[in-house]
Amino acid sequence: MFRSRAKEEKASVATKATVTDSKQPRHPEAPKGRPTPKRSVAQSQRRSVANTSMTRKEAAKRQREERRAALERQRQALASGDERYLPARDKGPVRRFARDFVDSRFNIAEYFLPMAVIILVMSMVQVPALQNASLLLWLVVIVMIVLDSIVTGFRLKKQLAERFPDDNRRGAVAYALMRSLQMRRLRLPKPQVKRGERP
Repeated sequence: MFRSRAKEEKASVATKATVTDSKQPRHPEAPKGRPTPKRSVAQSQRRSVANTSMTRKEAAKRQREERRAALERQRQALASGDERYLPARDKGPVRRFARDFVDSRFNIAEYFLPMAVIILVMSMVQVPALQNASLLLWLVVIVMIVLDSIVTGFRLKKQLAERFPDDNRRGAVAYALMRSLQMRRLRLPKPQVKRGERP
């Protein structure tokens, strides 16, 4: 009778809230009759599902073994010329033709290293005539290598344009000239054609 209207409104709101809460559907993952798991238990269950069977050490060991196997396949491919396992810079018919073109020719640049050693020894001998001759020889060798590289580059570019008009030829000439600077027996991938043989 002497109750305030505000208290009556609060009581009615509370009873409505309890009634509406009971009518809300239960969470589908927590079926009736089973308590909701504690947070720590739920997190541990999630982690156990997310984690793989391998530990970090085992995964690292497996990656190392896979990398080692891939490098071994690549090394064998460089020796045999197997296209499947070659590095990306050596793959493709354009690069193969560039290699064969260089390997089939006699290149002055491949003898640069032995000639450089001879010239260096000559320049160290304390005989003025030999020192002068070594300087002249340096000049002759460098000019010959540059001229030979220019001729090789032009011929290879022409051959590539004729044989592979639709393929990507970018960088093939530079690739071939870098190969020509290496001694034949040290080249990788190993030469697949003999000198004088048409590529």
